[in-house]
Amino acid sequence: MNASWLPESSIWANYTLWLPLSAAFGVQLFKFLWEWIRWRDFDLRVLARSGGMPSSHSAMVSSLATAVGYRRGLQSDLFALSVVFAVIVMYDASGVRQAAGKQAKVLNQIVRELFSGQPVSEEELKELIGHTPVEVIVGALVGISYTLGWFALLR
Repeated sequence: MNASWLPESSIWANYTLWLPLSAAFGVQLFKFLWEWIRWRDFDLRVLARSGGMPSSHSAMVSSLATAVGYRRGLQSDLFALSVVFAVIVMYDASGVRQAAGKQAKVLNQIVRELFSGQPVSEEELKELIGHTPVEVIVGALVGISYTLGWFALLR
């Protein structure tokens, strides 16, 4: 990898750091632009919102594992560690956090029905906090493709 315009000591030369971060940011930016175009709703909060297609968490951790595997080798301990980390994050995104979102939806419905017509807090539980398995898989594919694409360009 020879990007002669970057000093080797520069933090920007650490592709294992900035590729995953930029993959996650790019996915969030995509979700923001998609919502803006689709619903004509310019809502900057989308950039920090969790959930939705594709999963930025999955894109980030799969990009990290791909970068580590590319730079350190698929047999390295660091690659094994990054893959295990990625699996945990993606399992959490599609399993635990999605279940919590479903529970929040049910609880919000119960509160609305139980306290209808009575003063109750306006704040509802956040319902879209997890991902479907498809959102996680697409996010992972985006992260892997993005990272391999960058390494192909840097050759």
